[in-house]
Amino acid sequence: MSGLYIMMTICSRKNMPEFVSYYKKNKIKTGNISLGRGTASSSVLDYLGLEDDEKGIHAAVVTTESWNIIKNGLLSELQIDIPGKGIVFIIPMSSIGGKKELGFMIEGQQFEREEESVLKDTKYELIIAIANYGYNTQVMKAAQDGGAAGGTVLHGKGVGMKRAEQFLGVSLVSEKEVILIVARSEQKNSIMNSIMEKAGVTSKAGTIVFSLPVTSTAGLRSIEDI
Repeated sequence: MSGLYIMMTICSRKNMPEFVSYYKKNKIKTGNISLGRGTASSSVLDYLGLEDDEKGIHAAVVTTESWNIIKNGLLSELQIDIPGKGIVFIIPMSSIGGKKELGFMIEGQQFEREEESVLKDTKYELIIAIANYGYNTQVMKAAQDGGAAGGTVLHGKGVGMKRAEQFLGVSLVSEKEVILIVARSEQKNSIMNSIMEKAGVTSKAGTIVFSLPVTSTAGLRSIEDI
């Protein structure tokens, strides 16, 4: 059976088009790109052959089979082992809100649905909501109605959004806001359902939401108290 993962790519901003082009060639058509800046010390940068420049962060959903193919190509075609090229890693997903949304995110990839994954002793989940720009307040209000205590908003740009109208029957803009919410595992379904109902993909917010398991935490006493 095929698992679902978030594939994270961190590289120099100037190298991001090469990664995106490679992913599209391998049926990874949808993703989200954000910008960041490296914080490593000069000695570490020199050792790794990196520059202290703007970084591109690309996130996309992949299946086990897709990752195996992509990983081989990252080594042979993009030569990712060369210092300074970038890093790519995957994180297991625990759930995604909506069958159509899942199909949109993994269109063209081989996938056999299996039971929702749950890691042993996982008390928290990271809920990631990707919404049209300007709607983070609506998404957070929906999340709070579902039991969320708060969240963090990042700005980014969607990849493959022109396919949304044909695939989902709605139009999604390229400019995106990414809302990160850490919540107790038993609250996850309530929060995700509230977001889907009040700010989902068919609303103006156009939100796609999924979750990742959190295996260890620190500083979440306030959530425990609640």
